[in-house]
Amino acid sequence: MVTKFVGSQMPGDGAYSSSKMGMLVCRSAELIVMRFCGLLCMFAKSLASPLMSTDQARDVSHPIGSGLPGSNASGSSASSSESSGSMSSGSKPSPPRASEPSRKFARIGHWLGLIRFSHTIFALPFACLACVMAFHTPLESGEMPLLRWRDLVGVLLCMVFARSAAMAFNRLVDRDIDGRNPRTVGRHLPAGVLTVRQVRVFTVICCLGFVASTAIFLPNPIPLIASLPVLLFLLGYSLAKRFTSAAHLWLGVALSLSPIGTWLAIRGGNAIALPSDLYPPIMLAVAVAAWVTGFDIIYSCQDAKFDRDVGLNSVPARFGIEGALKIAAISHVVMLIALVGLLVVGQACGLGWIFAVALVGVAGLVIRQHRLVSPDDLDRVNQAFFDTNAIISVTLLIAGSLDCWW
Repeated sequence: MVTKFVGSQMPGDGAYSSSKMGMLVCRSAELIVMRFCGLLCMFAKSLASPLMSTDQARDVSHPIGSGLPGSNASGSSASSSESSGSMSSGSKPSPPRASEPSRKFARIGHWLGLIRFSHTIFALPFACLACVMAFHTPLESGEMPLLRWRDLVGVLLCMVFARSAAMAFNRLVDRDIDGRNPRTVGRHLPAGVLTVRQVRVFTVICCLGFVASTAIFLPNPIPLIASLPVLLFLLGYSLAKRFTSAAHLWLGVALSLSPIGTWLAIRGGNAIALPSDLYPPIMLAVAVAAWVTGFDIIYSCQDAKFDRDVGLNSVPARFGIEGALKIAAISHVVMLIALVGLLVVGQACGLGWIFAVALVGVAGLVIRQHRLVSPDDLDRVNQAFFDTNAIISVTLLIAGSLDCWW
């Protein structure tokens, strides 16, 4: 199937594309997004603001913990032990040194570390796969959607801004918990590498950038209308662990919104007028939600005891590590079933034998992931978490894209 590279709206939306007002709105939206990107770049350059003194940096003895945007359902774990210095006789004990902002320049790497930029590999491939399938699924009229480069830029900007906002907000609301956890005390806010004010400003900029980016898809109004509810849901995950053990599922659903949002942004009214048009992205979203839920449960097993001690909610804290690993396995079985369902309903998109072969490999990777950890051995959690899941997401993207394009 050949996709046309045209700068106009897809067939069926001719009334929109012929409207001078629509074109004016689109150009205005592009200008707004460019301004926000410029503002973000200026903000990044301004990060050469005073931050952390070298002496205070030495005081941070714990390694920076790793995680998806708040991937740990507890957010962090275990209170850090305080070291006490020796005192000479008759001398008063020195007060603990506070983690205050100091005078060292922050670098771009600090901000990429704050939002765990490397973990974009988990969500972005599924948005890209949904994008490929959306352009290779015939419309109700039988014609193929028209590819606009502006749509591709919009999808990328929405992903970057939404994920950055959610991650930064998670670090904000969990900074006190992170500061009590030996595994996460080295994160940017507890360690004083970045200030609360800086991260707040960064979060607001990313939120505004996300909403502005959805305007790129005008005259398709669906992304802009859905932007605020979606943003609230993404940010809400960071608070979920305080009142429900289903925080892992919340995170999974949050990431699963990316393929559905991409599909609606590209296909617009066609997806609304014909509900069956949404079957492929819905099946992909179910697979993503179950996949993320499972590996987030595995990751949070590291903090099961701390969660119980401080009253945070997580599956490992509620059901124990052994029970949590079983629930994670069930989640991954649901993921594999959903991927098979995607193969069935995705034939109209072009999915075929390449994707089927990839599913066999993905099933093997999921089995390997569960063999890397056990209730008595969590030393390889990070390997199961990052390496295996990165391979899974990229494999599905490559296989699905080859099937659609070939």
